Amino acid sequence: MNNKLFPSVIVAIGIAIAGFMVYLGVHEFAIKDRAVTVKGLSTRDVKADYVVWPLSFSVDGNDLKQLHQTTDETVQTIKAFLKTKGFTDEEMSMGDMNISNNWAGYYDRRPEYHYSINATLVVSTTDVDKVINNQGCQSELLAKGVLLNSYQWNISYQYNGLNELKPEMVEEATTNARAVAQKFADDSRSRLGGIRQASQGQFSIESNDNQPWMKRVRVVTTVDYYLK
Repeated sequence: MNNKLFPSVIVAIGIAIAGFMVYLGVHEFAIKDRAVTVKGLSTRDVKADYVVWPLSFSVDGNDLKQLHQTTDETVQTIKAFLKTKGFTDEEMSMGDMNISNNWAGYYDRRPEYHYSINATLVVSTTDVDKVINNQGCQSELLAKGVLLNSYQWNISYQYNGLNELKPEMVEEATTNARAVAQKFADDSRSRLGGIRQASQGQFSIESNDNQPWMKRVRVVTTVDYYLK
């Protein structure tokens, strides 16, 4: 081979190899850039496993000592009533108690009663059904001379078993996401590859307006899959 031609051939081969490597790099980049982002949903309907039931009432009067005695008697009446419904002392505790001076700031036309005491007896229990069955007891207590200020929407139903649900719900959401991605791959005549990126959404617990003791647990996962 001509000595002058040989270097030119070497340069040409080098350029060809470099061009081929660039092609492979671009092709690989293009393949990796082909991806689909999908979301997978998982839901569970569960029942509350803990409930806080505040029973609030007010008493009015002009003698503070007598007012405190009336408050104590009212508390005992409510407790005795709740015990007939199956509640225990351990499930009952005193909540907030506030005393108001109704005459403060008045110089004439004062309200009839000088003082008011607003008190709350709180029921906290894991026996949710017991509260559900007795949440409408206002009329029964009224017959005993106790007027409650609290209503059913003051009751707080809670669900504390989320940690036990998380693993299977995340697995289900991811499986559902892959099914969506597979459908997309089939429709686009591609082959579904591995996961490029995945993120787990926040778990949410929503209440049923008509049955607040029933909860819907929900999670959405977002997954990016490669397409080949």
